[in-house]
Amino acid sequence: MEDFRQVYLRLCKEGGAEPQESVVAQLQESRAAQGSRLDLSGHSLSADTCSVLARAFQNDTGFTEVVLSDCMLSEEGAKVLLTGLFGNTTVKVLDLKGNNLRSTGAEMLGKLLARNNTLRRLVLEWNALGVWDEAFSLFCDGLASNSVLTQLDLRNNQINHHGASELALALKRNTTVQVLDLRWNNIGLLGGRTLLEALQKNHSIVQLEMAGNNIPSDTLKALEQTTGHNSDRQSTLRESRSRTQVLSKEIQTLKEEKGRQYLSLMNTIDRQREEMGRSNGSTSIQIGQLQEALNERKSAVNSLTAKLQMTEAALALSEQKNHNMGELLTRVKAEKEEQRERQSRERKKEQEDSAHREGKLLREIQNLTETNAQLMNKVEEKERRCKSQQQQIFELKQELTNSTAELKLQLTQAEDRLEIEKRRSKQALQDMDSLRQKEVEHMTRHLEESERALQERIFKLEGQRIQLEEELSKAKAVCVTERAQAEEELGRVRAQARLEEQELVSGLEEKLRSVRSNLQEVQLHCSQQKQTISELQAKNSQQGSEINAMRRRTEELQQDLSAKDQEKVAEVSRVKVELQEQIGHLQAERTAQGGLKEKISALEREIKVLSSNHREVLLDKESEMSSMLEKLRLKEAEIQRMREDEANRASYLQSAILTYVQGSPLGHYSSPKK
Repeated sequence: MEDFRQVYLRLCKEGGAEPQESVVAQLQESRAAQGSRLDLSGHSLSADTCSVLARAFQNDTGFTEVVLSDCMLSEEGAKVLLTGLFGNTTVKVLDLKGNNLRSTGAEMLGKLLARNNTLRRLVLEWNALGVWDEAFSLFCDGLASNSVLTQLDLRNNQINHHGASELALALKRNTTVQVLDLRWNNIGLLGGRTLLEALQKNHSIVQLEMAGNNIPSDTLKALEQTTGHNSDRQSTLRESRSRTQVLSKEIQTLKEEKGRQYLSLMNTIDRQREEMGRSNGSTSIQIGQLQEALNERKSAVNSLTAKLQMTEAALALSEQKNHNMGELLTRVKAEKEEQRERQSRERKKEQEDSAHREGKLLREIQNLTETNAQLMNKVEEKERRCKSQQQQIFELKQELTNSTAELKLQLTQAEDRLEIEKRRSKQALQDMDSLRQKEVEHMTRHLEESERALQERIFKLEGQRIQLEEELSKAKAVCVTERAQAEEELGRVRAQARLEEQELVSGLEEKLRSVRSNLQEVQLHCSQQKQTISELQAKNSQQGSEINAMRRRTEELQQDLSAKDQEKVAEVSRVKVELQEQIGHLQAERTAQGGLKEKISALEREIKVLSSNHREVLLDKESEMSSMLEKLRLKEAEIQRMREDEANRASYLQSAILTYVQGSPLGHYSSPKK
């Protein structure tokens, strides 16, 4: 990319002009320094050089400060050079000191100020802009339409009272110039008064230098007071803008937090729905498994009927079966004791958890009370500060009469924003409450459905027990008939068969008793589950009451907010003139509202924590129920395996009895004894 020196040489070559050696050397120095400042002070610039520089400035070559002081610019050169700066977007500081600019220069400077949108500081010391009134009026018109210039130096420009009046008209329209230097001119008393009237309407000038203008001391003091008031007003405006920015940022953060909380709540609801779908799938799988277990039990009952037909053949192995059944009973008893111990430990854990949660809630309530006391102390401190500020504002009442209308409009806008924010917060709270009620109703429906499913399972188990008892009675009747037929063929072993038959019957009765005891234990477990479900419902109702208490607390906080708003309205109607005091009260109210919003968010987080704890307890109970069902399924599988073993042994005995009946009775009778 070409630097400014290369651009200057290229433009001189294209235009056929001879480059000035002093300008080239100065550009070489600025290039070596690699700065953003172009200093050509003290070099006399010809018209051709000015035209080349104007074309170079049109390319925006990167200089932000251009110093052309004491360059002896001609009228034509100044016109061309200033024309080149019309569309420049990089130069922010322009120094034209000591160039004897007159009518043409004043007109071009006016056009420059009207068209250029980047120039911030303009130095015009030791020129003659005020000699021709018409040209200086054009300069003032450009200054009036300018909206970016902040510093203007017009020292030693022969400005009289006519020029001062034109400058005053320009300052009434201009709202960006902050520093104005008019020293060593000829403004006089009339010019000073016109400038004083202009500064009473212009609130942007904070520094005005008026020495050496033959202006009386009282007018100079009045000008100093107005500039001082403007500086104070600018500082207060900057503070108010910074405060409004901070408040807007806080409001935006609150809105973002509300949005994040709403999204997190929706995500938790979606996860709960997914969990409910998975739990429904698992319950359907468990129902299928229970149906398969019922089918297996039916097949086992059929096998038992076949086994009971061959009971006399299985008399030799009854003792061993009784021994195995005794071992099984001991194991079952040990498992029952372990289950009881586990349940007792789990109950103790639940009691400890509930006590811990209550302690947490009490500590949180204490923390809330402490924060409330701190907030009240802060409010008192703010009130004391407001009282101290009232005394300062009382001294500045006369100065604030011109800005009452603007601040009233800002006040009404702020009140409208506060009311909108209140409505939004109320709507958000109502939405959160409705979502929480829906979630609680959904959980209660889920608990009722699980309770109904458990009751249906208990009824099914009782029906299966009745069927088993009926089948056992039928099997006993069949055994009696078969025993009568077998007594004719097996007379010699009748006594031994009777003894073994009695032992078998006693074993079967013990089995029945064990099955009945297992059913009773299942019923007890189901009753315990019902009791836990009722306890969970009680906890749910307790949490609902806590949620209602929190809602009442939020309503009380809203009432406090409304009361504070009424107090604010009363203060606004009572003291309309003291606008700064009203701004202080509004800021105090906003801080109090921020604290209340933080309290509301803390309460909502507590509600979320309670709901998550309740959900975890429900999940633990469901896992316990699934583990108990898994244990029942394992026991049923073990009983099925034992029944299959008994069926295999009965088949072996039946084959042995058939071989015994077909063969010689003495030989086959003696073989089992061996």
